[in-house]
Amino acid sequence: MAKKNMLVVYYSWSNGNTEKIAEQLADACGADLARIETVEPYPEEYDATVKQAQDEIHAGITPEIEPLEFDPASYDVIAVGTPTWWYTMAPAVRSFMNGVDWDGKTVVAFSTSAGWPGDTIEDLVSAAPGATAGPSLEVTFDSTGGSSQKTPQAEVDAWIASINR
Repeated sequence: MAKKNMLVVYYSWSNGNTEKIAEQLADACGADLARIETVEPYPEEYDATVKQAQDEIHAGITPEIEPLEFDPASYDVIAVGTPTWWYTMAPAVRSFMNGVDWDGKTVVAFSTSAGWPGDTIEDLVSAAPGATAGPSLEVTFDSTGGSSQKTPQAEVDAWIASINR
C-alpha cells in the first residue's frame, strides 16, 4: 500500500488492547492518532457495560461521541480499530464510521477480540461506503478478557509493514 496521509482512529474500553495495536500502527507509519470517546461514558462495571453494549448493538443504537482532535476529511487513509463486542464493532466505532464521508478514502480495519471475532472486519469495511479496503487484521488476546496477546507479534508487524510501504 502506498504511503499516504494517514489517521489511526480507535476505541478501547478496558485493557487497552485496541489502543496498543493502534499506537504501534501510528508510530510505525508516522500517522496521527485519535481515540474515540463517548459523550456518556460506559459504566465502569464490566457486566453493566456488556449489557449496555449488547442492547445498543441489537437495537442499532449509536452513542454520541466526542469530536476528534483531527478531521477525518483531511486524510487519504483512515485506519479504524475496535474491540469486538457481540461479534461486531463497538457501538462508538459505528458512530464514528457513520460520521465520515468515505468516498475516495482507504479504510484499514483492525479488531481485537478474545478469540471470537465474528464479522467485525467485514462490518467495519461495509460501514465505509465508497472507500477502498486496505490490509486488515484481527488480533486475539486471552479469552479471560485480559491483555495477554495471543496473535504473534510478528503477524502484527507484518501487517503494519504491509501498510507502511
